[in-house]
Amino acid sequence: MNVRIEHEELPLTPKDFQSDQDVRWCPGCGDYSILKQVQKILPETGIPREDIVIISGIGCSSRFPYYMNTFGMHSIHGRAPAFASGLKAVRPELSVWMITGDGDALSIGGNHFIHLLRRNFDINVLLFNNQIYGLTKGQYSPTSEVNKVTKSTPFGSLDHPFNPPALALGADATFVARSVDRDPAHLQAMLRRAHAHKGTSFLEIYQNCNIFNDGAFAAFTDKKIKSEHILIMEQGKPLLFGSHADKGIRLNGTVPEIVSLNGEFTADDLWIHDEHDLGKALILSRFFMDPREGAMPRPFGVFYESQRPTYEAILNRQLEEVKERLGPGDLDALLAGRRTWTVV
Repeated sequence: MNVRIEHEELPLTPKDFQSDQDVRWCPGCGDYSILKQVQKILPETGIPREDIVIISGIGCSSRFPYYMNTFGMHSIHGRAPAFASGLKAVRPELSVWMITGDGDALSIGGNHFIHLLRRNFDINVLLFNNQIYGLTKGQYSPTSEVNKVTKSTPFGSLDHPFNPPALALGADATFVARSVDRDPAHLQAMLRRAHAHKGTSFLEIYQNCNIFNDGAFAAFTDKKIKSEHILIMEQGKPLLFGSHADKGIRLNGTVPEIVSLNGEFTADDLWIHDEHDLGKALILSRFFMDPREGAMPRPFGVFYESQRPTYEAILNRQLEEVKERLGPGDLDALLAGRRTWTVV
């Protein structure tokens, strides 16, 4: 039986989405900023709190449902996609948000994660990436860089790290974006875009773990140097970066290269970002090397967006078509099967 709560008539505010639970992240954790930005943008959606569900797996990020004054579930390690998919399948009208981390989604939950993306349920996936296992006190994670020294890799990690946007694009995700905890305005903009997308929205959020991996993203957050290392992708605009927007990315065939705008090149020569071009999104997702090694700047914004039917829409349409053709189901008949025997 579905029980409906009367919708609130007064406009909601960010404070309405704050629960009565004490927030138990470490002081200074980037999760605080992400929580605040989610609470800030949800009132704008106009969706009643009883129609919003926050589902998480296991990890520091996965305490998120406790701090939201909505329905929610703190599920099991790596299996948040299964819970979120099941809910969306039977209650497609709900706004479902899945909170996960780089370990929860990309290690034990990797198989569930890629299948959620390819199925394209209308779910908003926020992946908090701090490149470390924070909840279990500092072991290397699937996104930790090679040679990372941690409690579980005292002589340096040998693993090649996952590249989350590239992985999502490879699984045919219909919305792939990246933001960072220390840029509230940009993070809010990406959350709004993710919510507006019809289909699985994947938003990777760089999140600083100031206890076990402090400064992992300093190149992209330090005000003194970040302009040299971040590339803000905006639809229909040239890919510019640098402290004076005096550098850009151009394509030499299919090979991206950094050029200076103080010489022979102008903004007209640069790569114009197109969120609907999968080939170029795949190239951008590979701007992933350590910025200290003179690599390409790290892209932030929407890599790619496309439209295709959501899984829950296809599923429920199929159910209705089958009911029209075969009539309502009979559970006893289904369990008995087409062939039965009477034992005497």
